[in-house]
Amino acid sequence: MTLPTVASEAPRLAVPPKPRRPRAALLGWVAAGLVVGAHLMAWSATEISLGNLVAGWQGMARFLAEAIPPDLSPQVLADSVAGALVTLWIGLLGTTLSIPASLALALLAARATTPAPGIYQAARGLLSFLRAVPDVVFALIFVTAVGLGPFPGVLALVCHNVGVMGKLWAETLEDADPAPAQALRSAGAGRLQVASHALLPSVTPQLIGLLLYRFDVNVRSSLVLGLVGAGGIGFLINQSIQLFQFDQMLTHILVVLVLIVVVDRVSAIVRRRLGSSA
Repeated sequence: MTLPTVASEAPRLAVPPKPRRPRAALLGWVAAGLVVGAHLMAWSATEISLGNLVAGWQGMARFLAEAIPPDLSPQVLADSVAGALVTLWIGLLGTTLSIPASLALALLAARATTPAPGIYQAARGLLSFLRAVPDVVFALIFVTAVGLGPFPGVLALVCHNVGVMGKLWAETLEDADPAPAQALRSAGAGRLQVASHALLPSVTPQLIGLLLYRFDVNVRSSLVLGLVGAGGIGFLINQSIQLFQFDQMLTHILVVLVLIVVVDRVSAIVRRRLGSSA
């Protein structure tokens, strides 16, 4: 006869939560205080006044009354569409003409393809400089050099876009799958062969997607460049404001809205197709 066994389970004790260290809590409060203090200083330095905003409602109402309805006369619409096309061409050339320099600097600024650490640092420094200088500043410089018109806008976008797109492409190359590149290196391939046969083919959809994103941004930037004399519909908007023709200004803004929506949709469709085929 087998005696029954009594199974005894040890009582499960609840593990108390780990107490938060006082130092971590103190650092959190210090960080929160710094953030609040920075916002208070920014509020004061930028002279934000909600009272002035409320007091200026009459001026805004008068501005809207003069702008609405927009001037949809054939001549104004024709000038607006022509200016929008110039803005589109500025953004297009500012993007495509920057591809060679962006690709060259991206290869030099990626650890997997750079020939030497010194070249890597120099390429990174040049990309940082081109990225740090706003395209509007480049536009002012080139307007002084070559005069008013779309040409300085294209040059400004090329310079700034090389810095931005070169950095984005370099980071994409560094994040690529290293296995194909390592296989080519073990077979005796050089850096240029590794880049052209392993790295670039594996990240081509990502590079094209970033290029389309920059084209989208550059079309918007070319509008702002027109305000400083670089041509396009931004120049027409600035001219309408200076002449107090606010109804024409609203017409130009509506045309810009249509242009931006069309560019957004086309870029989104192309990126979606690239993503589905990758």
